[in-house]
Amino acid sequence: MSRIYNFSAGPGVLPESVLQKVQAEMLDYRGNGMSVMEMSHRSKAFDDIIKKAEADLRKLMQIPENYKVLFLQGGASTQFAMVPLNLFRNKKADYVNTGSWSKKAMAEARRYGEVNMVASSEDQTFNYIPEITQEMFDSEADYVHITTNNTIYGTRFPSLPPVGDVPLVADMSSNIISQYYDVSKFGLIYAGAQKNIAPAGVTIVIIKDDLADSPLEITPTMLRYSTYIESDSLFNTPPCFAIYVAGLVFEWLLDQGGIKAIEKQNNEKAALLYNYLDQSALFESTVKGADRSIMNIPYVTGNSELDAKFIKEADDAGFKTLKGHRSVGGMRASIYNAMPVQGVKDLVAFMKDFENKNK
Repeated sequence: MSRIYNFSAGPGVLPESVLQKVQAEMLDYRGNGMSVMEMSHRSKAFDDIIKKAEADLRKLMQIPENYKVLFLQGGASTQFAMVPLNLFRNKKADYVNTGSWSKKAMAEARRYGEVNMVASSEDQTFNYIPEITQEMFDSEADYVHITTNNTIYGTRFPSLPPVGDVPLVADMSSNIISQYYDVSKFGLIYAGAQKNIAPAGVTIVIIKDDLADSPLEITPTMLRYSTYIESDSLFNTPPCFAIYVAGLVFEWLLDQGGIKAIEKQNNEKAALLYNYLDQSALFESTVKGADRSIMNIPYVTGNSELDAKFIKEADDAGFKTLKGHRSVGGMRASIYNAMPVQGVKDLVAFMKDFENKNK
């Protein structure tokens, strides 16, 4: 069977050359006589893997030296608890509510302190990013939390909110390494890797070193950032195979020219699809203006039966996993870094043909 175009929101498409390298090294990782999946996390070979992965990520994202890079487990959902458990000092934080994941993050943080919802776009099914000014934030808040890209609803922050001296915490699960961010503007970045980096299993945390030293007393050992900082992410057995694949993806991205080069390509892919949607008489984007995501693009026909017909015919034609989330309906094309430009061009051509046949 030939490869299809995988538009899944996550786990997402991985670079084909990376998958081929994984395949070639599956039984024997570079002369070690075993797979990475069998390898001790205390071995020299794996130590080289995790150290190179960190070094390449630091190079890609231009991560300052006073930030720690951690490879954790538990997904971004575990970070919903780890962030307040480790960052609460005054036991209050400001959250911007832009979708399902920010709602879940707020609910978890409320277990440990006061959560102030600074702004929300729930009134319009999260199809925009609310206007935010610095005066809206509490100067005594321990942090401000945002979700930079909203996978389900297809929005992203067009610019970072003006938080002043309060640490900015960002869930970047669906757009990390897809566009350039100045890491020094953040106190903490976290991301489940299964959308743009690796298979499910590893979660990346980038944290300013002075934020990790005073967790709440109730914080379990396994939920303390300091536990993993002190052990170089090797306190217990980490998700070795996912870290290995992440490292290969970082190498691939460096070969593509780095984040600014892939951001240019991602903008090109998104423009191809949005430009068609904006002139289509059948399909319509559910998000308008500057808040549009370049990773996740939801769209609808306005007719649920026609949506279902399109999804079925697209699936049969090799355009897989286009069904939208139940919160929005319709379709959603996730066009992560590894989705080739040709994949979007072919999808648009298929959509044009479908529109002509279903006027």
